[in-house]
Amino acid sequence: MADTGAQSGESLLFLTDEQLRKGIEAMFFAYRGFTADPDRILAEHEYGRAHHRAVHFINRAPGTTVNNLLAILGVTKQSLNRVLRTLIEDGLVEARVGTRDRRERHLYLTEAGAVLERKLSEAQRSRMRAAYRQAGPEAVAGFRQVLEAMMDPDMRRHFAELKERG
Repeated sequence: MADTGAQSGESLLFLTDEQLRKGIEAMFFAYRGFTADPDRILAEHEYGRAHHRAVHFINRAPGTTVNNLLAILGVTKQSLNRVLRTLIEDGLVEARVGTRDRRERHLYLTEAGAVLERKLSEAQRSRMRAAYRQAGPEAVAGFRQVLEAMMDPDMRRHFAELKERG
């Protein structure tokens, strides 16, 4: 059983600043590990994490609009346009004009984009799979609850929409 830092019977509602600091630091170090393998793959293409996030969410929701991707990623239009321009020029993403609204651009991964996405996600799935196995099902369920509780309401809505897609 993982050490929560709380004494037996102590309510989790009364976490100390020290316990919270340890959780924050654990998240920093976990994130560093979680992104290390994809960062190496991205560096081979001279891409950064913004490219990874764009490829990930385009893969999860093929045909998503630029505006939807802006809302999910929480970046500026200028920043996203720079990332998408590179991905499109490199043949990883295709932007199609909307059929109902010609001003919309719907985004799809090309076959090359799908290959890159699989490499990136497999690196992260491998790390998550190992951590989940080590922690056990109860810890995994608790971890997901904590992550969802930390999300802003808009992000929780986007997350729920992605979960519904399967």
